[in-house]
Amino acid sequence: MTGWIALVLYLAGLGLAFGVRAATHRRHTGDSGVRLQVGPVGSASWWGKLLFVAALLAGLAGPTSHLLGLGRLALPGAPLLEVAGLILAVAGTAGLLWAQQAMGTSWRVGVDPGEKTNLVTNGIFAIVRNPVFTAMATASVGLFLLAPTVASLAATILLLIALQVQVRAVEEPYLLDTHGDAYTRYTARVGRFIPGLGRTTRRPRAITQPTDGRIGS
Repeated sequence: MTGWIALVLYLAGLGLAFGVRAATHRRHTGDSGVRLQVGPVGSASWWGKLLFVAALLAGLAGPTSHLLGLGRLALPGAPLLEVAGLILAVAGTAGLLWAQQAMGTSWRVGVDPGEKTNLVTNGIFAIVRNPVFTAMATASVGLFLLAPTVASLAATILLLIALQVQVRAVEEPYLLDTHGDAYTRYTARVGRFIPGLGRTTRRPRAITQPTDGRIGS
């Protein structure tokens, strides 16, 4: 039963967070917000997308393999962990949708280096800089606890690595180049994935582009 619950939650979350969100964004802005540029082979952008796709595929394989009885992992205190997993999976999915909504017209999947969007620092973004990714990781951990298999464990590990690569090597340099001092001040007061953790104490890198000074959603 928990395998079916995990599968339904995974597919629903995927459909809402990407399919429905992209369609809604296009209806409101005329643009889907999806940026799938991969970048040169071996680049940070390339690795980030490769790992992310691998995590998505493993995420689907997790509950599927649990239903098929393949690669199941026996965890101590399974009934309580399943309840905890359900709570985390639902909370993570809800948090993901909330954070996406909070981004407003600045919501994107991927990064276009030549594009300039507003820097969102209010609401949930005043607590952590990457609430979308924090919520995704939370949901992934929840799905693993709900339907523990080798594949679902691999999905969580791959996702955590992909998020680190995407944020540290792709998005943070882009945001610094785009927003300069405004972004530097933001990173100094707000944690990266967890409140208070990952704040910067100095400028991460030199500014190479001017900013328009716009902050908000």
